[in-house]
Amino acid sequence: MMPDVIGDLTALVRYPSVAFPGFPEKPVRAMADATVALLKKYGLSNARLIDIPGGYPAAYGEIPAPPGMPTVLMYAHYDVQPAKKEDGWERDPWDAFEQGGRLYGRGTADDKSGILLIAAALRTFDGKPPVGIKVLVEGEEETTSHIEALVASRPDLFSCDAFVIEDNGNLSAGEPALTTSLRGEVSCVIEVTTLDHPVHSGMFGGAAPDALVALIRCLATLHDARGNVAVPGLHRGNSGSGDYPEQAYRESAGVLGGTDLIGTGPIGDRLWTRPSATVIGIDAPSVKAAANILIPHAAAKVSLRIAPGADPGRELALLESHLRASVPWNARVTVQEVSSSPGFVCPTGDPAFAAARTALATAFGRPVLEKGTGGSIPLLRTLQDAAPRAGFVLWGAEDAALSRIHGTNESVDLSDLELTLVAQALFLTLLAKNRSSQGC
Repeated sequence: MMPDVIGDLTALVRYPSVAFPGFPEKPVRAMADATVALLKKYGLSNARLIDIPGGYPAAYGEIPAPPGMPTVLMYAHYDVQPAKKEDGWERDPWDAFEQGGRLYGRGTADDKSGILLIAAALRTFDGKPPVGIKVLVEGEEETTSHIEALVASRPDLFSCDAFVIEDNGNLSAGEPALTTSLRGEVSCVIEVTTLDHPVHSGMFGGAAPDALVALIRCLATLHDARGNVAVPGLHRGNSGSGDYPEQAYRESAGVLGGTDLIGTGPIGDRLWTRPSATVIGIDAPSVKAAANILIPHAAAKVSLRIAPGADPGRELALLESHLRASVPWNARVTVQEVSSSPGFVCPTGDPAFAAARTALATAFGRPVLEKGTGGSIPLLRTLQDAAPRAGFVLWGAEDAALSRIHGTNESVDLSDLELTLVAQALFLTLLAKNRSSQGC
């Protein structure tokens, strides 16, 4: 099956399905149609598009469960991050190519490989899996998603015994891992004003306060001297069961030689169970457009990844309070919320998680690592609320060391893709066998 899987994944990469505002709609909608066609080709005969008010459609389909068998909802997304060759790609990011056992191109890992994992699992059973199947492939995971409204209005579509989220993966290729937690995210925009108009830096500098300097001094208080987040009172999760080897992390992140990592404690904790603060944008004059003036107004967007289990409203309030208190010289300051989403803690005592662990270990022939991830998937809490007794399995063909999701030269390890497909087929088989055993 793998030649077909690789060929179809290569074909999906050709769609620049960037769902961000300001990008063309046509390729995103074409990708939605291609997803439905692929699912039908692999055995999901009733795959169809469901309109999402305010957003791009989701691909959906189902196969009823055999009598007494559980139902599994498998999730992926067809939208991707922006990509341009001039950003540093070795080749056209929308023209996938194989090299060294990996397939390169935007979306090969995140998350068009997830679509193929779902589709190929259906073909493994000739469209007649041993358990019930529901498939959801959304088109706005990378941007502001509107799918929560669909969950609220059609909870019947999401009723299941287990969710399989095909949007995660291993730390390194060949090393199987299950994700057990994700951080949440809150963000805000801080605006600082000191003057009612720009003034000459020579005539007025030295007494009149510069808004950009005031903003910089405020933002510098987000971290202590070691790089730990210094916002008082933020929640910290429990230490994880796994860690991220430093050299592998440095290579994956592209940390320059001689540059220190920030923060203290195990890298896994810094990435998975603790908050992290990032200034992701600043409104200020560019270097090219710089003039000898004091800046009257400056703004920045601050993103805070919050620990799994943290209350996003509380964490955002602490961040906003800290920013307001840290602006010097009694400058005028406003802080406005932009986003707020919770983290997620996977229920690891569920039968679905146990079956996934066995299936993954069998497919890869190695023990399975439990790890966290620093990214966020807000939909998970929404799904958990919709089906509170359902189990969760978070895995995929991505590997943190080399896949470079969201970055240049994104790729997927084709061996990991194949072994994860094997694991998924074993997982569905084990769920059916376990239910049959319970029935006896």
